[in-house]
Amino acid sequence: MGSKWNSRFLRGSLTLLGIFSLTALILSLVRIHNTTQPSKDKYGLVFDAGSSHTSLFVYQWPEEKENNTGMVSQMFSCHVKGPGISSYAENPSKAGASLRDCLNAAMGVIPPHRQQESPVYLGATAGMRLLRMQNELAATQILEAVSQTIRKYPVSFQGARIISGKEEGAFGWITINYLLNSFTQYSAKERDWIRPPSANILGALDLGGASTQISFIPAGLIADPSEAVQFRLYGFDYNIYSHSYLCYGQNQAFQRVIRLILSGSPSVEVAHPCYPKGYEEEVQAASLSDNPCVKPLPATTSPSNVTLVGKGNSSLCREKFKAIFNFSGCRDPSSCGFEGIYQPRVNGKFLAFSAYYYTFRFLNLTVTSPLATVERAIQVFCARTWEDLNTSYPHEKPFHLKNYCASANYILTLLLDGYGFRNDTWQNIAFQMQAANSDIGWTLGYMLNLTNMIPAEAPQLLKGHEEAFWIASIFFLVATLALCLLALVLHALL
Repeated sequence: MGSKWNSRFLRGSLTLLGIFSLTALILSLVRIHNTTQPSKDKYGLVFDAGSSHTSLFVYQWPEEKENNTGMVSQMFSCHVKGPGISSYAENPSKAGASLRDCLNAAMGVIPPHRQQESPVYLGATAGMRLLRMQNELAATQILEAVSQTIRKYPVSFQGARIISGKEEGAFGWITINYLLNSFTQYSAKERDWIRPPSANILGALDLGGASTQISFIPAGLIADPSEAVQFRLYGFDYNIYSHSYLCYGQNQAFQRVIRLILSGSPSVEVAHPCYPKGYEEEVQAASLSDNPCVKPLPATTSPSNVTLVGKGNSSLCREKFKAIFNFSGCRDPSSCGFEGIYQPRVNGKFLAFSAYYYTFRFLNLTVTSPLATVERAIQVFCARTWEDLNTSYPHEKPFHLKNYCASANYILTLLLDGYGFRNDTWQNIAFQMQAANSDIGWTLGYMLNLTNMIPAEAPQLLKGHEEAFWIASIFFLVATLALCLLALVLHALL
């Protein structure tokens, strides 16, 4: 009787220990620490107040992995109706009112219990830089108006400010490389965060309405420290070249070409080589005088009202854009962009976004092609008549449609003559506006920097995560040894 009872007891204990051991094995394999509670997301909002329009971006990241890598993503975006906030110089309060629809929409997607802790930033770019040059009081009033509007919402408002062109370029560079995991990535083999090859770091090309930015890591040292920006990201130092050219944004370039065309003719009708054949537009010469990027026309040079007549001449259009650049101030052309600004030779691969992307997407040129193919496609497009374009693209806004030839030729002029890309480096440029389901621009990099979401040192694996793994593994080992011991005891008794 006692022997049978002992045998049953041992068999029962052995069964329980087997279940116990199997459970420990499962825990060690699935790492149960990661499945305890679903993570709670946190949110951040950034307004991109550009020269021609304003956009709001909402970002989210898991709270438990804050300050870790690869976790911040865009979950919502909203384009503010109307022009950029710099257009409200005569009525600043309207600048604040224009943000309400997008703020209301954002409050609809962020959980109420997370709204008050969500940081909100507004960064104004080249349009407000130009306004500040013209009318500093109006610029200040606009920033105060948008601040008053945002403060009325249950969020953690962090301020509205005009960011510098260098910041705009550098934060765009951070955004690109963050989204593409160029700074750091997790290696399953090494079971740690590793630094990808340096060749994976991309340069950034941004073309806005009033300014354009170029940021990249040169092949050698940066000779002019004023053009350098230093970052320490994930334990590694980066020294990038970054420069912003005010008045060389797309819309400002258009205005400067019109001024150039009008200055050479006293006629009431003037040929515009960048506009399609059959397109006509009346402009007032006085309207150019309010623009700090455009030199006022002499009163005797041109009639007050002039009709611009499209000619659709791609080659002449490109020549007009070349004429607005100043290449004479460069002492050493091998290390100079334009306007006498130091720039090392372009190096590595680049991602071109904003107006670069929108223009080339319309022309079906976003797939990397040889430069000769791109130039030929632009020439063919520019030769099409206004009637043909209207028929082929009935839903395209006339303002954009009549400017695509001009925009394409300006992009070629800026990249080739301005920044120094050539036949052999042209194919290093990719035209793209999204990565990892997020829009490319300066806003994500700006928020990551201000919230310290990118650590200066390399991130470590979560301690609890590793401890849970090792505890479960030891637990399994002990259970296995006990199981073997019981098996020996049972064998001896039976």
